[in-house]
Amino acid sequence: MPDPILDAPATDASDTAPTRGSPYGALAAHVRHAGPGDRAALARMDPDALRPHEIAALSRALLSAGLQPETWRPETWPRWALIAHGMALAGHDGAGRLGRQLAQAGVAESRVTKLLTARGEAFRQLLPRVLRLLASKGVPPNWFELGELVLKEDSDAPGDAQRAEQLRMCIAGPYFSALASKA
Repeated sequence: MPDPILDAPATDASDTAPTRGSPYGALAAHVRHAGPGDRAALARMDPDALRPHEIAALSRALLSAGLQPETWRPETWPRWALIAHGMALAGHDGAGRLGRQLAQAGVAESRVTKLLTARGEAFRQLLPRVLRLLASKGVPPNWFELGELVLKEDSDAPGDAQRAEQLRMCIAGPYFSALASKA
């Protein structure tokens, strides 16, 4: 059965329209076109300790993407804040596979392994570092894959832990395949 998130981006790297109900493309488009104040607030924010002006910028971005944050549980806010923060740092390329993007940017195997084995707070600390590295290499990540991992990672909802593990394997496979093809 095809995966609606992983199979969503199929053609153009600039395709950021929400596909099959996915808000990631719309959020990426909002972040890309946001004013400098909102972009700066999203890029500088700490997703686990949001300040008022960051909450305002984040809320505008989430509402623009068609999300309804007023219905969320408290633990959902930091997850979407991390996604918006990551998009502000590194952009979005929905056409490529995240694993291949990590390899293209030259992210070290040890760093990718740490990211994919990290859970909870360790994952949330490592992800912005990897995103800054991707940004420094000019390689925007695929948020259709990465966004779902952020939402499922360390979640206690039924099936989320298993889905997070599947996503990790879907990232690792193309990464190590790309490394092997370089050798």
